[in-house]
Amino acid sequence: MSRKRISLRQELPLLVWLVFVWGALWQNFSPGNLLFGALIAVLVARIFYLPPVELGGRFNVLRAVPFVLIFLAKVVAASFQVLYLAVVRGPKVVSAIVAVPLRSHSDLLVTATGHVISLIPGSLVVEVDRSTSTLYIHGINVRNAQDAAKLRKEVRDTEAGLIRIMGSKDELSALTQEVTA
Repeated sequence: MSRKRISLRQELPLLVWLVFVWGALWQNFSPGNLLFGALIAVLVARIFYLPPVELGGRFNVLRAVPFVLIFLAKVVAASFQVLYLAVVRGPKVVSAIVAVPLRSHSDLLVTATGHVISLIPGSLVVEVDRSTSTLYIHGINVRNAQDAAKLRKEVRDTEAGLIRIMGSKDELSALTQEVTA
């Protein structure tokens, strides 16, 4: 299979991420290990077809800090909710799989949204439809349509926060227009 040539500028975020994961897996961030990880990352990126990570060209630190704080608060609150459900309600807890169509079609934002949601206890991404940017979320304690709508809103709010942090200018303007409409 012939692969379209990707510039180093486009491929650099992927390579940096692969080197970071290499160091984390080995729990060794020494220069020699990272250099070997970089060699492996370049080989993996050249041999296997990996779509380029397309960055929006912006990262808003002022939006990222409150997002992280809110995320941590949600993790703590959800941990106590799951504990309560496990101890008090036990096997009577009802859960559901909810389809959540996202605004963004960026692989980076869809992936980031899925990971953030999966890191919050009580929710897990079980499927991603890349063609429609739809996440299928397994949510705990989803008993009715109102609970499903609440889960959808939480996922879309998370996506909106990530768009404000690192979405493209087009995604940000579409989000702003959606909010004002």
